[in-house]
Amino acid sequence: MTTERAVNYWDYIRVEDLLTLQRGVGEDESELANDEVLFITVHQVFELWFKLVLRELRSARNLFIREPVAEQELSGAVRSLQRISTILRMCAQHFEVMETLTTRDYLEFRDKLMGASGFQSAQLRELEIIFGLDEDERIPLGALPSYMQALESMDGTPSPAKARVLDALADTPTLKDAISTWLYRTPIDGSGPDDPDADAKLDTFVQSFLAAHAAATDKTCERALVISTEPAEHERLRTRYEAEKQFVRDYLNPDTRDPQLRRVRAAMIFIETYRELPLLAWPRQVLDSLVELEQLFVVFRQRHARMVERTIGRRMGTGGSAGVEYLDQTALAYRVFKDLWTVRTLQIQRGAAPELKNAAFYGFRSGR
Repeated sequence: MTTERAVNYWDYIRVEDLLTLQRGVGEDESELANDEVLFITVHQVFELWFKLVLRELRSARNLFIREPVAEQELSGAVRSLQRISTILRMCAQHFEVMETLTTRDYLEFRDKLMGASGFQSAQLRELEIIFGLDEDERIPLGALPSYMQALESMDGTPSPAKARVLDALADTPTLKDAISTWLYRTPIDGSGPDDPDADAKLDTFVQSFLAAHAAATDKTCERALVISTEPAEHERLRTRYEAEKQFVRDYLNPDTRDPQLRRVRAAMIFIETYRELPLLAWPRQVLDSLVELEQLFVVFRQRHARMVERTIGRRMGTGGSAGVEYLDQTALAYRVFKDLWTVRTLQIQRGAAPELKNAAFYGFRSGR
């Protein structure tokens, strides 16, 4: 039998335990300069934020694993994704605190960190994995052949960091894969992948969209030709707009061994094109939230790089990486939801969209 009792704030938050953790590898925080305690504290705050991000990321992922995913449950996924975006905004702002540390202030204790690197943040690696970063796209860290080696203890023995990352690699599917599976099941003009003549109906939608996109692109091209004052530019304009139409045709008719990719891409286009329909309200919020989340993740990486460059210039990183150069590369290369960004290139005006045959399928439904 448990006895309920009043709880103090400091016990619930474990304040006293928390305030003993800013001493680095020593035993006495009083031996450290304020600058070093600031450095430790800010990075501990990052790790606490990452812990929350991982919880929300897995919650959103787990929802999309369900089959089917109820429309009303999508609000929970959007809430998790938007919370992650808010946290990433806060993380980017934390770099302002780090920038109160001057170069010479940091150099006073930087040598203590030799061998250590933010790259060894297991939770950040977990976040990338669960989000859906392809392992083949990882950028090498210095001379190490695998990023997993950077997560080993200095003597090469297993570490808690490496164990965390191995657990994350086994924790499938990723959010990206779960979203792709959900999109694959999305009815397009009222027809799902398991319906009779599903492929033929998908072809009908794709062809109607391509025709609408081509007409809209031709209209834009004609407008560009009219306002162009240089006749020599006309051929360049026509070539550019023809290339745009060809890109869309290739994108929606991909030459790939992945049998689901065409329908997944078509589902993205469908949701974005008919986003005003009631039943697509939450799906469009999901896609918008994913784009915002990835954008903020990129901003976080870029902000990190600029903070590091401002503080230590282009020195080699303490963990053996190329420092700022490595951070800049990851900001550009570590993109997960590339198709969602590409869809921005393909969208057309609302009035140019082809008429649906089963628009009523996406209307409000009675609960009875």
